[in-house]
Amino acid sequence: MSLELAEKVTRWMGGLVAYATLGIVMFGIWRGTHRPAGRTAGRNPGWLRSPLFYLVSVVLFMGISAALWHPLPLTILPPMRAWVLALGILIYFPGMLFILWGRLALGKMYFVSTGFGAQLYADHQLVTHGPFALVRHPMYVGLITTAFGSLLLYQTWTTAFFAFFTPFVLLRARREEQALAAEFGEQWQLYCRRVPAVLPWLRKVGKHGKDECS
Repeated sequence: MSLELAEKVTRWMGGLVAYATLGIVMFGIWRGTHRPAGRTAGRNPGWLRSPLFYLVSVVLFMGISAALWHPLPLTILPPMRAWVLALGILIYFPGMLFILWGRLALGKMYFVSTGFGAQLYADHQLVTHGPFALVRHPMYVGLITTAFGSLLLYQTWTTAFFAFFTPFVLLRARREEQALAAEFGEQWQLYCRRVPAVLPWLRKVGKHGKDECS
């Protein structure tokens, strides 16, 4: 298989996996809007149940993606292109699978949040199995990994834009943790002392030498 064909096939498969993952995520959000709301954190979490919020978000996402979908001004020689493609595959597809794994592990407990607010369900349960036994925010880890992998695979201004902004999803993680800490108390404290937020080997240690929640 030629390098050009390998790039085309990989990019096509990457797009197919991305749209399938987006569909699964959007189904979880739609189902979540029909469940009784519970504890909230941050400002205006009611937006998360508004169809207008999702309509505007999707339009902005698609609009930005289409407007910036132009090649970056890069010249990569064929030998290096092969290495870039291989590295992109090793980053992008595992990242996407991590998103799916996290989404499926959450099941009915899945819902969306923003950097401004997060909302739990009335019967919310703390999920600690699957990828949540490795890190507290596996979907965000997968999202960040996928974004940088897509930059290597597609090399467009769109992927550069999303790769630059995806680390800001950690702000969303902070909002979610506020709601979870208030809802589950000591159970949450024990969990987040045992499991790091995003990097399995990185833990925040307090002054007494014990792991602390970040």
